Amino acid sequence: MVSRRDNIGPAIVFLLLMCGGGVASWFLAAPALSEMARPDYDVTRMVFTYSTLPRLATALIAGAALALSGALFQQVLRNPLADPTTLGVSAGANLALVVTSLFLPHLLGAGRDLVALIGSATAAVIVVSLGARRGFSPYSLVLSGLVLSLWCGGLAAILTYLNQRYLSSLFIWGAGSLAQQSWVIPLSLLWKLAVIAIACAFVMRPLSLLDLGEGSSTALGVRLVRLRFVVVALAVALAAFVTSAVGVIGFIGLVAPTIARLSGARRPAQLILWSPLIGAGLLLFADSILQLVAGGLGDFLPTGAATAIFGSPLLLALLPRLKIRHRLQQSPAFRRPRRWDGSAPVIVAAAGLLVLLMVSAFLGRDVNGGWAFTSGEFSVDVLAIRIPKILAALASGAMLAVAGSILQRLTGNEMASPEVLGISAGATFGVAIALFAVAPGFSGQFAFAVAGAISVLFVIFVSSRRSAFAPERVLLAGIALSAMVDAVVGVLSSTGDPRAALLMRWMSGSTYLIEGPTAAMEVALGAVLIAVSLAVRRWLDILPLGPSPSAAVGIPLASRFALFGLAGLLTAAATLTVGPLSFIGLMGPHLAREAGLARALPQMVGAALIGGGLMVAADFVGRTIVSPYQIPAGLVSALIGAPFLMLMMRKRGVS
Repeated sequence: MVSRRDNIGPAIVFLLLMCGGGVASWFLAAPALSEMARPDYDVTRMVFTYSTLPRLATALIAGAALALSGALFQQVLRNPLADPTTLGVSAGANLALVVTSLFLPHLLGAGRDLVALIGSATAAVIVVSLGARRGFSPYSLVLSGLVLSLWCGGLAAILTYLNQRYLSSLFIWGAGSLAQQSWVIPLSLLWKLAVIAIACAFVMRPLSLLDLGEGSSTALGVRLVRLRFVVVALAVALAAFVTSAVGVIGFIGLVAPTIARLSGARRPAQLILWSPLIGAGLLLFADSILQLVAGGLGDFLPTGAATAIFGSPLLLALLPRLKIRHRLQQSPAFRRPRRWDGSAPVIVAAAGLLVLLMVSAFLGRDVNGGWAFTSGEFSVDVLAIRIPKILAALASGAMLAVAGSILQRLTGNEMASPEVLGISAGATFGVAIALFAVAPGFSGQFAFAVAGAISVLFVIFVSSRRSAFAPERVLLAGIALSAMVDAVVGVLSSTGDPRAALLMRWMSGSTYLIEGPTAAMEVALGAVLIAVSLAVRRWLDILPLGPSPSAAVGIPLASRFALFGLAGLLTAAATLTVGPLSFIGLMGPHLAREAGLARALPQMVGAALIGGGLMVAADFVGRTIVSPYQIPAGLVSALIGAPFLMLMMRKRGVS
């Protein structure tokens, strides 16, 4: 029986959020209201009626819809971290809308919601199918969803980058913009939310029975497969409708149900009731505060990025509360015997890299779009342009792969990498601060990138220490930090500052503007840092065995921190060239390990050769596949790397 006291806490939270949002909205609307009293201010009256008020209504309705979607996901999947953002549903809808805007724009007028539904449903099917193979593990679901979000975001970024004239306006919208010019969107969202809310009333009883466990609920007549399908479909529809209307609003579906639960709403009926109300007040409050702080830029700053800034820390705070019922099974690859020694794979990798370097340097597209080898009187000039880019890509790929090898050996998790753990995102944040606040040269940007990478490593240490650095918590902490850093960078990029274009190009991992001096510094940094990494190979062989064997042979505990710092330096130096989403740090060590390179020295050498080759290949593909346009090498490798990570997750079992 539901106690009335259980509703007092959520009601207080809802009233506080609505009062806070109402007060902030009053300060926003007060100047317009005072001017509207004058008879000659029709323009002000129109702006207030058709822009200010619809924006307030859209914030309330979109917040309620996203919170209801998150509550449904969390209840049916039994996962307190599930929401449209963490499951990749919103990112799938956004990618579908970007693709349709570019290739089939006539469909948007007739079926914008249908396009978003298809994208969301596709993402949900991928994530849920991965989760179903492992008993709907909370970690596998969220990790799959966030990785899928990275992949969808990378592909959307490539399309936007190649078609800036047509899709540049989608940048702010895609990050979640509540700016309105009429009542069309809020009224459209209102009736859709009402229909789905009515449908939720019919599944409330079987949803409540899920708290008894799958066996007990099935015995009481609940058809789990059908229930999951219906509830997930309702949650996906809500997220798709909101994304179609206002873009991606991050983490409201996670924050609102969590606040409702912590304030006393423990039963499913209470959670479904109070989550939309709290979500409505939360988004209204966040958007109103954003407009007050931003002033005249309020219409241009993405609200979705602002919600992600405070949603990601909440995700970090919730990780210790999530019980580890499913653990990622460690791969036996570290102990897998091979019949050959480490020299053969290294020789093959070196030969393959040499071939890639020759092809990348001398093969390209001519003015007619055909393939041609570099020759003739202009060959020296062409090579002078290509070689610095190739060398920078080679050095960056090798550094990321070595950094990935260090992180995977120290964490005991072969899905760890600079990109997945958020270290690359931390370096990106440091460079963004350098560009906007200090604007230094290469050395200054490197210093800020190192500071950002080390800061992320420190936060991961603090947040994962209580769980003894469980691989799942480390991965999710890193991805949460990546989302938060990306949100901050998104806010900076949407300010209209001319440096935002430079930041976006740099984040995409383009080598387009790399010149000789920059490439020389990158190669020098790579050579020094990789040499240091190879010199500490003994630590990397012994530290994964545990603290006791390490102490027995005289390796200090501080060596682990030093190695993490070295990985941060490698990541920061590489991110300066290829951006934060290359996934080379994941693929290089894994492919080296699959080739039989188990010990630290041969694995790092092989990973460096493979990682450098992969990045050179990505740079070559990006330079030639849509010539005369160029796709950034970082994005090309990310489109390969994210599916690679999901394939690795698909192979992992659960204990």
